[in-house]
Amino acid sequence: MLDEQEIRNLVATHGAAVNEGRSIKQLIDDGELPRLEGCRVLEGKVSDSVFGDSLKTASGKTIRLMFRNHRISTHDVNRGTIPFKDQVLAFNHDYMLQLVKPILGSSQFEVEGLSPSSTVIPAENLKLVQLENVLRLYMAKSSTSTSLYQHWLQAKEAGQTSLHYAGHHLALEELSPNGRLPYLMDTPSTKEAVDRTINADDLVAQGICTTAQYQQIRNSSLMAFGMVSQHLSERGMILVDTKTEHGINSEGQIVVADELYTMDSSRFWACHEDGSLMTRDGEPISFSKEFARGMVTEKNQQFTAQQANEIAVRYIQGLQHLTGQQFNPDLRPRDQRIIESTNLILDSLL
Repeated sequence: MLDEQEIRNLVATHGAAVNEGRSIKQLIDDGELPRLEGCRVLEGKVSDSVFGDSLKTASGKTIRLMFRNHRISTHDVNRGTIPFKDQVLAFNHDYMLQLVKPILGSSQFEVEGLSPSSTVIPAENLKLVQLENVLRLYMAKSSTSTSLYQHWLQAKEAGQTSLHYAGHHLALEELSPNGRLPYLMDTPSTKEAVDRTINADDLVAQGICTTAQYQQIRNSSLMAFGMVSQHLSERGMILVDTKTEHGINSEGQIVVADELYTMDSSRFWACHEDGSLMTRDGEPISFSKEFARGMVTEKNQQFTAQQANEIAVRYIQGLQHLTGQQFNPDLRPRDQRIIESTNLILDSLL
């Protein structure tokens, strides 16, 4: 395992160079990936996707190539790039996927020789269910507008004694900042320009999903949450909350899409052997993007190079803690990594 000083040396020595490279759109435009010429590129917050009529497997399944990038977004604002973030989260996702794939399914194709930390991820192009599936076991302090914590603060300021949140009726006196909730709560939100927390009945009424679809997503996710929680308890960690996305594949099955139980999509807190939280300065010791959110002091702030490096160190430390495995970065030029991984995938699937 890399110790803190080794991680800091890695980030300081290679952090700037590992971020250098062209976007997937630019690589295609420059003719570096001729088989992707004419494909559509959809640029997202933390990953870009490529679709095309020619991207189909031998059995006729449509392919979505996801290119995980090193950008970081908080409060729906792109804050810049973080060294090694793409590789860390790719490995984080793959490790967790292996735990819960029997329950949640997966849209990803298996490609022999593709590294678990590959930032190019081949998947079936699903019909996405337009909701974020959010599960919460603790009321974590959070600055995001959809969080239970922010709704709790607003209810207290208004002098209320209870609140309704995503279909749950909660007494304010039962809740405390960073405290455990009465039960594991499903609190879905919409996928819009500004996300809204919503209850299951409204999801159905607005045509976002059917009752049966939501029940399947909810029930399988609750089971997966329990499995991940049990696994992490053996590593001295608590799964605080998580969000997943889901879609319908060519066989009509609902499977998980995109990242899964990563430090961007979930909160993990360190705990003692008896299950009580470890704290520093009165706050839980956290392995999640919340550390980066705490650095934001201005609406359109961009992280400095020093801040980006510090966030990179925390991501790498978190990965090693989550998986119990040493982080072994791929230090090849970023363009080379993307081109070679993409060609390996296309050779295998087309």
